[in-house]
Amino acid sequence: MNRPAPAPNLAYDRVRAVEWVEGRIRLIDQRVLPLHEAYVHLDTVEQTAEAIRDMVVRGAPAIGVTAAYGVVLAARDRYARSAGAWTEAIGADLARIAAARPTAVNLAWAIARMRGVIEAGIAGDPVPRLLVEAQRIHAEDIAANRAMGDHGADLIAPGSGVLTHCNTGALATGGYGTALGVIRSGYATGKIARVYADETRPWLQGARLTAWELSQEGIPVTMIADGAAAWLMRQGKVQWVIVGADRIAANGDVANKIGTYMTALAARHHGLRFMVVVPISTIDLATPNGEAIPIEQRPESEVLAFGGTRVAAEGASAWNPAFDITPAGLVDALVTERGVVLAPDRAKIAALMARG
Repeated sequence: MNRPAPAPNLAYDRVRAVEWVEGRIRLIDQRVLPLHEAYVHLDTVEQTAEAIRDMVVRGAPAIGVTAAYGVVLAARDRYARSAGAWTEAIGADLARIAAARPTAVNLAWAIARMRGVIEAGIAGDPVPRLLVEAQRIHAEDIAANRAMGDHGADLIAPGSGVLTHCNTGALATGGYGTALGVIRSGYATGKIARVYADETRPWLQGARLTAWELSQEGIPVTMIADGAAAWLMRQGKVQWVIVGADRIAANGDVANKIGTYMTALAARHHGLRFMVVVPISTIDLATPNGEAIPIEQRPESEVLAFGGTRVAAEGASAWNPAFDITPAGLVDALVTERGVVLAPDRAKIAALMARG
């Protein structure tokens, strides 16, 4: 796979999951990593929604960037069909994309931002104006991730070991990553000596994606089974757990990949610090607490089978929530592009959001 060269004076930043190339969306197909490095090209809004739903692309910020580009594809199609009625017709396309992954707040956020451009009025062909906005969303996400990387790394003592869960890197964002952005910055500055990554069942985002991404960058990574995390902590090998999130409620509760909650509980028991790294767009003040966050239920087959082959006994059923809720009281640091909130709560998050 051809990758862009590292950005000038910025190490460990070569992977891009989402790109706009020659009038279409190009995604790294994350379903087949690390055994195959393949691209999926999207030309329609239907393909965009399907790619988000089927996890060709995943991670809240990357989903948001993909959705923004999907609106461009939708506008191109609607305008070509009826130049005078495209603004009314595109509403169904925006709803289709929004329904693809309901937990990731960045998806709704990106669509709302693109809708705002449409509602402000566009004379003539809408594609150039909407493409500028989608590319701005993409660029802002990368810039925010680099800022978060530096903010988070500043909290870490030199030579530390860290544990991460799921994938929160360039594959999950516009580029560089949220939690993995902190790890990139921390490794580059000598703050982080060793990275441990949970395998992250049932989709194995840690084993397949985080390990692949860090290996591409030359950052040493050690895989562990999800169930080994508490025992790893007991050995004193890590000082921080660093994760991302798909939604932060107004009170600081965190919706993230299933397994995050138990990892946070283990970290608190062992006296480790727990860091959540998200862009401002992931904080949803309209959601009062974790109980109000919709938890996506994935197909039973993801748990009952592995690689398309059933591994569970016939007759067994499965419960497969894609996310869990970590209470704000278990979070030591919430890192955003605007800065760090220690021991986040409703008042501190409101103050953060009011900074503008």
